[in-house]
Amino acid sequence: MAKAFFRLQKFLRRAQFLLFFLTAAYLMAGSLLLLQRTRLVIQQGSRGTPSNQALPAPEEMSRVGIVEPRSLQSPGPRLLVHMDALQEPALDQQHSPRWLVSRNSELRQLRRRWFHRFTSDQEPLQTAGFKAMKHTAEHKGTYMGCFTHDSRERTLKGAVFYDLRKMTVTHCQEACAERAYSYAGLAYGAECYCGNSLPAAAAKPEECNIECKGEKGSVCGGVNRLSVYGVEELRAPARRRRNIIYRGCFRAPENLTDTFPASLIQPNLTVEMCSEFCSKKEFPLAVIRGQECYCGYPTRRFPPREGTDGLRCSGAHNASRAPGGQDCLVYQTPVQDTRCTDRKFLTTKSKVFVALSSFPGAGNTWARHLIEHATGYYTGSYYFDGALYNKGFKGEKDHWRSRRTICVKTHESGKTEIEMFDSAILLIRNPYKSLMAEFNRKYAGHLGYATDRNWKSKEWPDFVNSYASWWASHVLEWLKYGKRLLVVHYEELKQSLIPKLKEMVEFLNVTVTEDRLLCVENNRDGNFKRSGAKQKNFEPFTQEMKDLINRYILTVDEALRGRNFSGLPREYVPR
Repeated sequence: MAKAFFRLQKFLRRAQFLLFFLTAAYLMAGSLLLLQRTRLVIQQGSRGTPSNQALPAPEEMSRVGIVEPRSLQSPGPRLLVHMDALQEPALDQQHSPRWLVSRNSELRQLRRRWFHRFTSDQEPLQTAGFKAMKHTAEHKGTYMGCFTHDSRERTLKGAVFYDLRKMTVTHCQEACAERAYSYAGLAYGAECYCGNSLPAAAAKPEECNIECKGEKGSVCGGVNRLSVYGVEELRAPARRRRNIIYRGCFRAPENLTDTFPASLIQPNLTVEMCSEFCSKKEFPLAVIRGQECYCGYPTRRFPPREGTDGLRCSGAHNASRAPGGQDCLVYQTPVQDTRCTDRKFLTTKSKVFVALSSFPGAGNTWARHLIEHATGYYTGSYYFDGALYNKGFKGEKDHWRSRRTICVKTHESGKTEIEMFDSAILLIRNPYKSLMAEFNRKYAGHLGYATDRNWKSKEWPDFVNSYASWWASHVLEWLKYGKRLLVVHYEELKQSLIPKLKEMVEFLNVTVTEDRLLCVENNRDGNFKRSGAKQKNFEPFTQEMKDLINRYILTVDEALRGRNFSGLPREYVPR
């Protein structure tokens, strides 16, 4: 009996060991499989999916929560363009609006990888919490000290810049000097303020204790504290670089002294003298009539839009002198118009969930800049773009469903994603310009340009073949599933900024003053405008590409007219 019991006990011990071994082997195998899958996803996300690579099947897409939208009713003729780079359905179905919707769902997978390709590279912002550091001698400006800072009642009331990743003392000093300011102040390690008056309330030196985000070992202010530098000595070399923009020749208002808060009478007055005077007074406009110089802002009493006969002032402008009489020359000084730069989150959750929808490269970031400055409220984003957040788009970090922003940027175009919103501003841009802008962003960031090697590689035709269909399907799906739409054409917004922006603001149910809109016009470019148009010595679009894009344009134009919207601007077709 004892012998049998001993054998049973021995067997159970072996079984227990065997069970433990099998469990461990199972867990190890599962871990290896998970690591392999993760590695595959990371590799695909970092490289981007080629347009000729097999995309997820509809069954796989449904497992990750992507719903295939219903087919659209055909708004126009079927497109008859052949695309060799992609494997498509039958020829009689592959260019209809139904195919565009199906194709768009596949492209959303590709798009999400491209939009989040840089997210993993974003380093977490370091929290500064160390003792006060020495102000190194390599900074060119004169350190004036640590001062108190109130963001609502700023002493340095000039230009404001944000860079939550790369702010340095030198960058702030040069930015303020180029705009003709006398002082540059840094706060929170990432914010730069410019002005011509030194703050009155000094703080203890150790209270400026936050390290610059882009320069280790340097102080960039503190919490409600400014590290202030004098940059007068930097302005002499900067004077050659800073912009004094000629706005035109205008009819002078009836009472100049009531219209403009500062004035100067100077014999032999020149543009440089007047601009320098107005810059020191922190005004964005310099107005010259004879020997008189006036400084101020664009207002309802003097909106510098419709000029007089240019021939009457052209000689005076070239000679850097202004005519007398009722005409005056108007210049924009390097000083930033700060009447519309204050922004905040909504104090109460918005009852209406509004999308700012566009195809990538259609000017969504620029439209957000205009909306934020016009309304005074931040805009949100369906995505997180660290580069935008670092430049002051603070709504990027806010959850897109928070309803604390005036509207939410999105490039999505599936039925589910569209029906989440109560209304939408649908921003449309010429597909030729949109494709080139997005290709530049993809390979060179928000402000750079793709190289000639990129344009001449196989990636460019693959990109056009893939993204041209998405440009069309994006509009078609929002026209079908959008509940309340305001269609805005990028070209019309650029040409008639204030009237179109007023429509957008009214659509968002926000009341703004005419002066604030004029301030937005003064700050129309923002921080993400590519400097000039990089000229290419070749035509990037082949005839096959043009045929493809033009057919998509005709389809979208007919769909817009079918929904009682104005059609696409004439410059879209044909190219």
